[in-house]
Amino acid sequence: MEIDVLTLFPGMFKGFLDESIIKRSHKKGLVKINLHDIRDFTTDKHKKVDDRPFGGGPGMVLMVDPIVRAFEYLYEKGKEDYHKIILTPAGSRLTQKKAQKMSKEKGLILLCGHYEGFDQRIFDLIKFDANISVGKYVLSGGELPSMVVMDAVIRLIPGVLGNQLSSEMESFTKGTEFDHPQYTRPRNYKGHCVPDVLFSGNHAEIDRWRKMSTRLLPGKLANKNK
Repeated sequence: MEIDVLTLFPGMFKGFLDESIIKRSHKKGLVKINLHDIRDFTTDKHKKVDDRPFGGGPGMVLMVDPIVRAFEYLYEKGKEDYHKIILTPAGSRLTQKKAQKMSKEKGLILLCGHYEGFDQRIFDLIKFDANISVGKYVLSGGELPSMVVMDAVIRLIPGVLGNQLSSEMESFTKGTEFDHPQYTRPRNYKGHCVPDVLFSGNHAEIDRWRKMSTRLLPGKLANKNK
């Protein structure tokens, strides 16, 4: 998969791209992420990308021309059929189901907002496939949400995770909003013991315990396992 990110602050992505699963997926050749500074598509010598809203009001609005030029540049590179996503607080909430669908796309184009929003003509001229929000709160820009989208999508691409079952068996993918408790060494830590059933070797019993445990609150679960 190839992902193109349109942003005013490409430097924010440095740590994200250079660590963990994202870095490994890039080294494996499973995903390629291209960062594009929206300022590079301005015709103004000062690289101006925002202006005051007509009719008055607080803050600044992202101008239509640099963003349209950026998309035209990507279209010239043969990416017109990529899944186009705009990240705004007014978008529909990101879900695991949406991430699974996006992971099957040929490529993604993510547009990160900033300031007080976009000139409406951006929506009129660019036919976005999705308007996505990561939650009902306001952030300074779309950079962090775009990283959330990429992380959710990239880990679902076959070969990215060491064990594909990791993505198939986790929360939300299974149709539930909770995962079962996990334990590792030591077996007894300050009197808090790992449930005996996990050492039984009886996989049917272990599966049954895991399904039951997802319905319990962490505090109640700890008391039940003593």
